[in-house]
Amino acid sequence: MGKRPAFDEIMGMDGDTPPRPALAALGRWLEETPDDELRRRQEAAETTFRQLGITFAVYGDTDTRERIIPFDIVPRVFLADEWSRLSEGLVQRVEAINAFLDDIYGERRILKDGVLPEDLILGNPQFRPEIAGMRPPHGIWAHICGIDLVRTGPDEFYVLEDNARTPSGVSYMLENREAMVRLCPELFREYRVEPVDSYPDRLLETMKSVAPRGGASGPVCVVLTPGHYNSAYYEHSFLADSMGIELVEAADLVVDDDIVWMRTIAGRVRVDVIYRRVDDDYLDPLVFRADSMLGVPGLIAAYAAGNVAIINAPGNGIADDKAIYSYMPEIVRFYSGGEAKLPNVETWRCREPQALRYVLDHLDEVVVKLVDGSGGYGMLVGPTASRAEIEAFRAALIAEPHRYIAQPTLALSTVPTLADSGLSPRHVDFRPFVLSGSKGVQVVPGGLTRVALKEGSLVVNSSQGGGTKDSFVLMADSPFQRQTQTMGGMTQAQGFGV
Repeated sequence: MGKRPAFDEIMGMDGDTPPRPALAALGRWLEETPDDELRRRQEAAETTFRQLGITFAVYGDTDTRERIIPFDIVPRVFLADEWSRLSEGLVQRVEAINAFLDDIYGERRILKDGVLPEDLILGNPQFRPEIAGMRPPHGIWAHICGIDLVRTGPDEFYVLEDNARTPSGVSYMLENREAMVRLCPELFREYRVEPVDSYPDRLLETMKSVAPRGGASGPVCVVLTPGHYNSAYYEHSFLADSMGIELVEAADLVVDDDIVWMRTIAGRVRVDVIYRRVDDDYLDPLVFRADSMLGVPGLIAAYAAGNVAIINAPGNGIADDKAIYSYMPEIVRFYSGGEAKLPNVETWRCREPQALRYVLDHLDEVVVKLVDGSGGYGMLVGPTASRAEIEAFRAALIAEPHRYIAQPTLALSTVPTLADSGLSPRHVDFRPFVLSGSKGVQVVPGGLTRVALKEGSLVVNSSQGGGTKDSFVLMADSPFQRQTQTMGGMTQAQGFGV
């Protein structure tokens, strides 16, 4: 699969043909807009991002300066029928993830029926025995999921990994769209694009829907951040501001008699829902790491008493585990009774002797990942790795095979991207955001497209030099109807011409 030519999402499989018919207008725009003009607009967007402080830091990097994630001016486009199929698969998968989490912290039917090995769950460092038997308000565990997808052909989409802890990147989705509306309004006259600016409202609605109580003036929701030194702090403050709720740190909250209170200048205010961007380990020093200065003592007791909803629920990290990911087809089948509408990438579990032998024999062909890794770290891309890197991974695999999975090197789809030499195909992946509340599951019509800016690279992570693109989801209805989209105080009338 990895040796065939990459599918270009605008130009098709060959890359030399006219654009795909539905994207002819985008092809014309690329052909008629000079590279210098595209570059000017792209630089204007990046200047705005820098002024707004949309930056991130790379932990462990000797260069401690914060930086922006590079933005590419050429959008990625999903047709309406493509999006409809993806949405169905995403809803099915997230419903299965929620059912799985509810089960393993409760009855554990999936273990009793032998679908998953018991040690894969109970011996997993991401499994939190401290919360076994607890149940979140309304039984929802994964309120916000980022499901990473890759594409290899016109109708070939695969789930690359699941993010059910604290998926990040939604601020880039929103800021990228605002930049595109401002800098490339002609594209929104050609294409009727689903708006994404409703995400903060949708998120707040989701949070309120899982509140354990209503309160006199509705539930009180907050965003809990580790602080401004965190690499995603901009996103934390952006979301709190967009939703019109308080951004708090641990010192702003106190638990009294299993109820969470927020300290304000007007006195204490009871908190009903916490969107936490603090990892489990640091969430409550009375339950997890005792040395944590980022958590709230007594928070888990308040959660266990049913007095506060925590988004996402503690213990969700096990759903991010890449060994668990490899069983997702069986997990979906077990809880839904049907086959997964979005397939996994073929995966070898190195904990299994036969799979380990295969991976060791094909290290120069496969991608090897830590089961609990993220951000592009702890990963081997065999075809582009040096001999020394391959041998180092060989030793690590032999020493601790249970810590790794491997996958084939896929021919990830490409989208034209503005490189130093002009427009050039670059590989992309995609993170749509799925919200689960007491009223159901919804998929935001857009998402974060990450692009590998280095020629030939398959690594899209920002910490590894990747960038982002706006992701257009086209509307399915009449080409002559119009849609008004408001971004950052400006109104953009969108139309679709013949």
